[in-house]
Amino acid sequence: MDNLFQSKWFVGIISLVFAVSLFIYVEVESNPTKKDTSILPGSSQEVQSLEDVPLEVRMDTDQYVVSGVPNYINVSLEGRTTVLTRTLKQNNFTFFVDLTEYEEGEHIVEIEYENIPDDLTVYIEPKTIDVVIERRATKEFSVDIDFVNMDKLPVGYELGEPEVTPGTVTIVSSESVLEKIAMVKVYVDVTDLRESIRNREVPVSVSDIQGNDLNVRVEPAGVTISVPVERPSKKVPLNIATTGELPEGYQIKSMTTVEEVDIFGRRDILDGIDEVFTKEINLSEINESEVIEVEVELPENTVMNNNKVEVTIELEQEELFENVPISINGQGNKNITFIQPEDAEVNIVATASDQLMKELRKKDIVASIDVSDLEEGEHQVDVTITGPNEVKLEPDFTFVTIEIE
Repeated sequence: MDNLFQSKWFVGIISLVFAVSLFIYVEVESNPTKKDTSILPGSSQEVQSLEDVPLEVRMDTDQYVVSGVPNYINVSLEGRTTVLTRTLKQNNFTFFVDLTEYEEGEHIVEIEYENIPDDLTVYIEPKTIDVVIERRATKEFSVDIDFVNMDKLPVGYELGEPEVTPGTVTIVSSESVLEKIAMVKVYVDVTDLRESIRNREVPVSVSDIQGNDLNVRVEPAGVTISVPVERPSKKVPLNIATTGELPEGYQIKSMTTVEEVDIFGRRDILDGIDEVFTKEINLSEINESEVIEVEVELPENTVMNNNKVEVTIELEQEELFENVPISINGQGNKNITFIQPEDAEVNIVATASDQLMKELRKKDIVASIDVSDLEEGEHQVDVTITGPNEVKLEPDFTFVTIEIE
């Protein structure tokens, strides 16, 4: 090995190899566009597809408008990986159609590009396009609001008068396209909308009579809208609805709830409502005084904050107490005979709240007559019935016929 390094030929060959390698490295790094397979055999090739690449239009937009130019195109770039990567990273290339030299009418034009290295192959889809160049025209249009999903606006809410600023826009296109314009609108989705819209910017949509979007220039492209969202309400009387009958022996003393309720809905609906009812209370299921919660039966497209109310039901119960003895006040030494009825007894119907009736006993009811001021002979005497407070007592007769001896 030492002998080889001492040989002038060997050292010369080694020096030449290093010199050539150094030259190639410097040349490639200083001029990347020359980095091809002739210099670096085996360099990799790659194809990169780009979708939705913006397409520019170059023309006198003060005088003309063009139709038929797509907003985006698809492009494929093929070449060495290093060049391709650098080009995509810099991203300063542009695709365009140059219409500056074309006159009014129909034309087939080729899509061009710039700032793409020559050693990359460019494939464009489409390569050419059909365009129509026309004289520029402008026209003002009023902007309308189209509320979307009105059926999904929460029940009880309604929209007030909207405001659009500005109320008109200028549309720039050709005369033929302007004549097709049927609708200039902004769309507002009101699904679950409960708060007013204030100064919301929305884009303007332009379409023909069939609803197809028209590719025109709108100045300004968007407008500001404000839409009040309101929740009208009305106080209406509340009535209690019932069905069925109470169990035997019971009757309603009172059934009460709130006199009025607040209901919410569109004004045109509320104007036609004068009263509302609870859902029917089945009386056959009521056997004691109680407070129950009942839903309010609301008209369609109306709501309440809470559609349930409390209904207080007070029941009365009747019970027949038979053969209640009639006592005699002021009898002294008088001999008294009952003529009608023959027995000194009376049947009494007691009526009171179900709670009182649970505690009422026959001994709590007293029937009596007063004969202290009566002389001998036959008399009709009123029967006095007494009992606990808040208990209604009805005898089957109110006076008796007696004879005093």
